[in-house]
Amino acid sequence: MILMACWGQVHALSTDKDKSIEVEADAGELDDIKNITVYTGDVIVTRGSIRMTGDKMTVYYDKDDNIETLIMDGKPATYRQLPDNSKVYDEAEALRMEYYELRNLVILLRDAEVRQERYNFSGERIEYDTQLSQVKAWSDINKDQQGNKSDKTKKQERVKIIIKPKQNEPAPEPDKKTE
Repeated sequence: MILMACWGQVHALSTDKDKSIEVEADAGELDDIKNITVYTGDVIVTRGSIRMTGDKMTVYYDKDDNIETLIMDGKPATYRQLPDNSKVYDEAEALRMEYYELRNLVILLRDAEVRQERYNFSGERIEYDTQLSQVKAWSDINKDQQGNKSDKTKKQERVKIIIKPKQNEPAPEPDKKTE
């Protein structure tokens, strides 16, 4: 099953891409020839309002030393970001997260969940477009974009979405007439 939803006017904080990336970890290895950096042990990444955590993070760079792909593995790995014009963070978690910088895409794999102010999504694979604020969720991690079934015979969990009611303004107090 595939689910796609647009979240209207909610967009990631537009200034996050202009911020420096800070990484904390127990250990880090840099391979300039392969253009890969690997961080292990209680990895914490911050960039503006973005915060990612996990057990191991692998960063792949292109030939110009720009981040191409960032992969975070954890139990679970977590992601949070503050959208423009909001006081509530978007949050996500999964056993594996793949962040594609140039495509503004976060792919959450295995036990994936995305929580937003009014929406909660869960499934085995969730694709979250941070620029367009779109989510696609699959119940089977091995399904492709067209929904073609994997050859697994095990029944998969279904995609689940919870839509919370809008928070309405409190009703005005009825006029009290004095006699």
